[in-house]
Amino acid sequence: MGTATVKWIEGKQFIGVDSTNHSVVLSTPSEGIGIKPSDLLLIAVASCSAVDVVEILEKKRMTLTYLEISSSGEQDQDPPWTFRKIRMHYKIGGKNLTEKAVAQAIQLSEEKYCSVAATIRGTAEIITDFEILEDTVLEAV
Repeated sequence: MGTATVKWIEGKQFIGVDSTNHSVVLSTPSEGIGIKPSDLLLIAVASCSAVDVVEILEKKRMTLTYLEISSSGEQDQDPPWTFRKIRMHYKIGGKNLTEKAVAQAIQLSEEKYCSVAATIRGTAEIITDFEILEDTVLEAV
């Protein structure tokens, strides 16, 4: 079972500590020192999927050299500002990557393995796309 603790520091500043004792600073945008809690959800879904995609492609014996996932969300205008759409754009580089393998890895993550995506899927539509980067692009990134 996963556990987490959030401790108030002062004002609207907090420290979140996970079950492995790693921490993250959270705050409102006006405090300016930590991650906005709603953005943490976008980070959570992207990082959950990233772990899956890396693992799936490794099992397919494909060598990754680069992975970046940009996530953005559309929220309701009124409280509680529920996310309705989350877009995730994957930039993936590696050796012998195929469109089919990458698409399948992303789909498996989103539909089968990522617990964060499974949790939010009932409320927010998750839209994904990807691009496979060429080696010359990787050097410039």
